[in-house]
Parts: sequence; structure tokens; C-alpha cells
Amino acid sequence: SVRPPIRIAREPQYPLFTPADEISSVHAKTSTRSSSKMTAVAGQPIFGSGEDCKPAWTDASADYDATDEHLEIMGKPVMERWETPYMHKLAQVASCKGGRVLEIGFGMAIAGSEIERQDIEEHWIIECNDGVFERLEQWAKEQKHKIVPLKGMWQDVVPTLPDGHFDGILYDTYPLSEAEWHTHQFDFIGAHACRLLKPGGVLSYCNLTSWGDFLKGKYDNIETMFKETQISHLEKAGFKKENVSWEVITNQPPKDCKYYQFPLMLAPKCIKA
Repeated sequence: SVRPPIRIAREPQYPLFTPADEISSVHAKTSTRSSSKMTAVAGQPIFGSGEDCKPAWTDASADYDATDEHLEIMGKPVMERWETPYMHKLAQVASCKGGRVLEIGFGMAIAGSEIERQDIEEHWIIECNDGVFERLEQWAKEQKHKIVPLKGMWQDVVPTLPDGHFDGILYDTYPLSEAEWHTHQFDFIGAHACRLLKPGGVLSYCNLTSWGDFLKGKYDNIETMFKETQISHLEKAGFKKENVSWEVITNQPPKDCKYYQFPLMLAPKCIKA
């Protein structure tokens, strides 16, 4: 089969926004609406049995609410502004080696803007949703470092990227189906993370919809959750156990958050030997 072409956006034809963390506009594939219209329900599973959003995800409207506090796509709570301290921590970890950083999933520019504040050289960003990518194109024009926006599903884009090309990677995409809810990060990490990183390069990542679900009842200790659900996959991917560390921060979500209620958040740091 023929892989869809990967578009590298360099000259977006859109007005600029400031500040970068607070973009709030309506354009072709992006809409704004009141957060009271969010359709996901607190306490309910994020995905129904067998649910699969992937076929429609790219074209679906990126619904940023009027205050730019929430991003929802296809009724799924993709990102919320309260995550900022945690997203900044992930960004700092992924950027700690400087050089060239790959970010997978752009969302609300929270992590991306923090990466831009670090001492890096290049910032490559993969985003699949049309509306979110338009916002990425606009945001990119204001940044001080070289931005390479890449349009497409990471499953299509990542195999085209060269080996040993990145000093840091931040993986934070939204699961697109019930089947991959708890495992999609391992599909990327297992097949590509070590290949893409330079020796000594660092990976940070999260899957808040999964970890939030685990911490609702199965686990009451976030470090135990991480050790029991993540470490074996990282080792299989080529990261030595002694090169995997993490930092736990306090960040209490609002009571109406649909996907995460635990008061602690964990930022992994996985170094390629």
C-alpha cells in the first residue's frame, strides 16, 4: 500500500497569536464553545466497549472552549489547562539534553510552549487532527527556535523519521480507541523510541486517561502503578531499568475532570544507553 504523503508546514497563512499558551480563536477546523457543553461525564469510562474514534479523528472538529481551558474532540476530553504544571515538567524532561526535540501530540500548546523556553535547537511536532494542526501552524510562526510541524498520524509519520535523530522525545497523544486506551504509548515506545533517540537521549511520556483510570481503584500509589504497568514495557523497548527514573508532582485536578482525579502526577525520564 502507498503511505499517505507527510506534509511539512513551513509558511502557514494565518494571523499570529500571543501569548503562545493562550491561543483562542475560531478557524476552519477549530471551534470554540462553552465548557458546560462537554459531553464526557465524570465517573464514566472514557471509551465504551469496542469504541473506535480513529477513522473520523483527523477530520473531527477541534473544540476549544471559549476560555481556552479545555480541548475536546469527538466528545473526548483531550486536554485541559489545569494540566499545565505537569505538562511543563514533561517538557522540561524531554528538553533536558537540548538539541533536537520531537513532540508527538500538540494539543493546547502547553508542553510545546515550555519546550520553546528551553535551550534547544530544533522542535519537531507531529499532530494528526486538522484543527489542532492549524493552531500549531499559527503558533509555530512566533517561536524562537526552528519548528518542524509534521501532519499525520504518528503511525504514518514516525517511520519516515531518521534513526538517532533526536536528543529528546515527548510522547503525549490521546488514545483513539477502547482497544488502545491503556497501551498506545507502548506501540510507539516499543517500535520507535530507542531507534529515534541519540545515545544518551531522553524520552518522557504520559497516558493520563489510562493512569487516571488505574488510580481510580486498582492502585492508590502512583509509583506502584507506574512500576507495575509501565516498567516491563520500557525494558522490552530497550531502556535499561537503571536508566528509568521519574518525578512525582502535586497537582490536584478540578472535581469535574473526566479523566483524572488523583492529586499526584508522575513524569518519567527514560534515557537511552
